Amino acid sequence: MTLDLNQRVSIAERIQRYLPYTQAQPEYRVEGRLLRMVGLTLEAVGCRAPVGSHCTIRGQGHPDVETEVVGFADRKMYLMPIEPAAGLQPGSRVIPNHQVSKVPVGPGLLGRVLDGRGKPLDNKGPVIAEAYVNLNREPINPLERKPIDEPLDVGVRAINSLLTVGRGQRMGLFAGSGVGKSVLLGMMTRFTTADITVVGLIGERGREVKEFIEHSLGPEGLKRSVVVASPADDSPLMRMHGAMLATAIAEHFRDQGKNVLLLMDSLTRYAQAQREIALAVGEPPATKGYPPSVFAKLPQLVERAGNGRDGGGSITAFYTVLTEGDDVQDPVADSARAILDGHVVLARRLAEEGQYPAIDIEASISRAMPQVVEEIHLQKAQVLKRLYARYQQSRDLISVGAYVKGSDPETDLAINKIGPIRAYLAQGMNEQVGFKQSLTQLDKLFNQD
Repeated sequence: MTLDLNQRVSIAERIQRYLPYTQAQPEYRVEGRLLRMVGLTLEAVGCRAPVGSHCTIRGQGHPDVETEVVGFADRKMYLMPIEPAAGLQPGSRVIPNHQVSKVPVGPGLLGRVLDGRGKPLDNKGPVIAEAYVNLNREPINPLERKPIDEPLDVGVRAINSLLTVGRGQRMGLFAGSGVGKSVLLGMMTRFTTADITVVGLIGERGREVKEFIEHSLGPEGLKRSVVVASPADDSPLMRMHGAMLATAIAEHFRDQGKNVLLLMDSLTRYAQAQREIALAVGEPPATKGYPPSVFAKLPQLVERAGNGRDGGGSITAFYTVLTEGDDVQDPVADSARAILDGHVVLARRLAEEGQYPAIDIEASISRAMPQVVEEIHLQKAQVLKRLYARYQQSRDLISVGAYVKGSDPETDLAINKIGPIRAYLAQGMNEQVGFKQSLTQLDKLFNQD
């Protein structure tokens, strides 16, 4: 006797209803059926699979669709398609394969451009993988990590001298749209001293992928880099996978003893992808439309970067954070500021004045700087910041002629030094300024009459 799909599902549901939830799952695989599709979420009944595993949806008249389990309620499973879901119909077969996402890693990825699933986008043939690892990985025990005690040369004068980055540090680039964060990221990609660079282009415009590879990286930079691209038209699940894939690749090279530079543009798009998924499965919004799971996912991703164990490699990470409407109190920006080891803020007013990079040194900070630089370097950086801040505080009085010279000695010094300070903070897009050169120019700035 042959049972149709609905009869098989009905029998499976009865079996599962009387099996206690603590009982081990049977070895045979029970197929389910697709109940409905709401937005980006698929609801399936009649089968079970753990969160994070994959299911294949098979029906008549359309190719198989790979999905991932993102949640469940009662006896329903919530699935999110990894690939386009066009052609799906109610009643399509749902086949759990109980596989979790595994991604390729190894030296064969150098010079390649991958999508969020680890498949090549560059038409250079299949990826030669040394191994396949889980997309999700637990961070290293914090007591086993090597401390941050060595400065990293990023080739940008203002960052090298005033916001010194330590090897293994995690920094944020905070900026609104069109202020120059992607260009600054490209400069650090070319100039930073690292064994391997891993770039994650997450949720950005598709045209920026090729521009970044050709203009920012260049042929020489691409040879020692791995690019993971999941543009804005990808599904939210693919965008999240892209960020996790870039992190997993960087972790593998770190475990091999390499010093890795991880650049992710942007952390905000990763958070927005998680928001789309969470809202789709019914999680209530909490802070300005963001569900609580978003703020749980951010540290889980960021904490995977950083130094490895003693004697191992490191991951120095830069995450761009889009401050919508130039609001630095945006929930994602506020959360990222708390979990990162420092932040570089790009100000629109400075960009409009023609200063590039438009780094607001008053609002920026590197929390690891005191541990990686000498005391005299730290003192000079603090003096420059103080003079710059004093001039900004008196700027309106100075511009209208209301300030009387001699009223305050420090303000007088700030007025005399503001021109050289602005010239020091500015830097051409193709100009590389090393760490030692940055300190030499800082000394010269204070020795000028």
